[in-house]
Amino acid sequence: MAVAVDVSDRQAVEAAADRIERELGPIDLWVNGVMVGVFGKFLDTAPEDFERALHVTYLGFVNGTRAALSRMVPRGRGHVIQVGSALGFRGIPLQAAYCGAKHAIVGFTESVVSELREQGSKVRVSRVDMPALNTPQFQWVKSKLPHHPQPVAPIYQPEVGARAIAAVAERPRSRTWVGESTVYTILGNRISGRFADWYAAKTLVDGQQAPDKDGLEMRDNLYEPVPGDHGAHGVFDESAHAWSPQTWWVEHRRVGNGIIGAVLGAAGAVALVAGRRR
Repeated sequence: MAVAVDVSDRQAVEAAADRIERELGPIDLWVNGVMVGVFGKFLDTAPEDFERALHVTYLGFVNGTRAALSRMVPRGRGHVIQVGSALGFRGIPLQAAYCGAKHAIVGFTESVVSELREQGSKVRVSRVDMPALNTPQFQWVKSKLPHHPQPVAPIYQPEVGARAIAAVAERPRSRTWVGESTVYTILGNRISGRFADWYAAKTLVDGQQAPDKDGLEMRDNLYEPVPGDHGAHGVFDESAHAWSPQTWWVEHRRVGNGIIGAVLGAAGAVALVAGRRR
């Protein structure tokens, strides 16, 4: 069952949750993954467009989380997954509204998690932080750029992110980073924010534009959805990675932990034998 709703409208989200529970039963899993954006420099972006991006991307998560938790907490069970982004930890040029909203989602989620723990609630809230994904968002995002918007390389296919979300839904964990680029973006910014500022300024204005894709844009979806089913993939299939070693580890962490244990055990045995020979 599909229910179309403007997630920035709190009452509409509540009505959708009521309908889902009425027709399908109690909600056990709720995934917040909504986003819209505006590509362009901050001072070139109309204030109303900037605010709309914040309302949908940030308040969409807030409204969805409220709708889910208000039903899950009294029942003492349920799981909310927040689809975050590496850009929730490191802002980049041309995406101030999106980066600001994603940063807000991180702080909001941490606050909610701490409240649930203080209450002793069994409801889980997880955050899954994504890399750049090859989805249609770069065709229908509102843009002030001279060329077609492009994700920051490396780009991954959307199935990489979807498999990570499915893995967290099956085996909940508080925080999950998806893709090697998410790991080095977050850790790199923690180590040297000044270098990250320089690198972003030097490379990520031209690096977020694809002149060879000019003409493939759709009508933007900032204020209303683009009609039709456009699938999950965008126009960057030729450069998008369908697999990530780091994400494989997320999906198979029991196997991965077993491999680590075996390697450490073997290393310990070798060290013990070497010590005895001395």
